[in-house]
Amino acid sequence: MAEQLVTVTITAESAEWLATFTRGLVSDRLAACGNIVPAVRSIYAWDGAVQDDAESLVLIHTRASSVPAIIARADADHPYDTPQVIAVPIVESHDGYREWVLAQTD
Repeated sequence: MAEQLVTVTITAESAEWLATFTRGLVSDRLAACGNIVPAVRSIYAWDGAVQDDAESLVLIHTRASSVPAIIARADADHPYDTPQVIAVPIVESHDGYREWVLAQTD
């Protein structure tokens, strides 16, 4: 069966932190690329209250088999105690893009 592609989403307070984190993933061939959205508004329940914070978001394109290593790296490096790290399967993609993602990752 062909390797499943996924998009991993991660939020953080700092777009620069996400850029550094994503650069490391790409350098280590855990991700083909990451698209950073520098300004998102996150509304969520935490510590018994509704929070409303400015954050940044990265969309990381990779293969499913890299997700455990990405989660482990986020656990070790992310400034949040409980970082939002979610892998979403890619159901369909451009054939050329799929081959590029697979060629850029191990």
